[in-house]
Amino acid sequence: MSEERNADKGGKRLKERTREFALRTIRLYAALPKSTVAQVLGKQLLRSGTSVGAHYREGSRSRSHAEFVSKLEGALQELEESRYWLELLEAERLVPTAVLAPLVQEADELTAMIIASVRTVKARENTKR
Repeated sequence: MSEERNADKGGKRLKERTREFALRTIRLYAALPKSTVAQVLGKQLLRSGTSVGAHYREGSRSRSHAEFVSKLEGALQELEESRYWLELLEAERLVPTAVLAPLVQEADELTAMIIASVRTVKARENTKR
């Protein structure tokens, strides 16, 4: 299989996983207690968790490698922010750890995948120079 096909498969997988991460974030928000603290933290999580896929999709339509990297770095920032809100929900015992753990794990895995993509693009750019 060519390198381009592998990259395309990885891109489709990331597209699907970032979408699923957004959907899982939406479901978590919908299930949160109606307390003010839970709702404030939840809305922050909702914004950041759904933005990951938006940044990724914007990047997939970018006009340059630099723009692509910039969008992926935006997705990384949103993942880090999402992880922070998940940690606060857990620390305040608003959601059981067992419920949050799979979402935290997915955030970590997406982070690793996107970091690898950024490194690959940057390495290709460096070899072209």
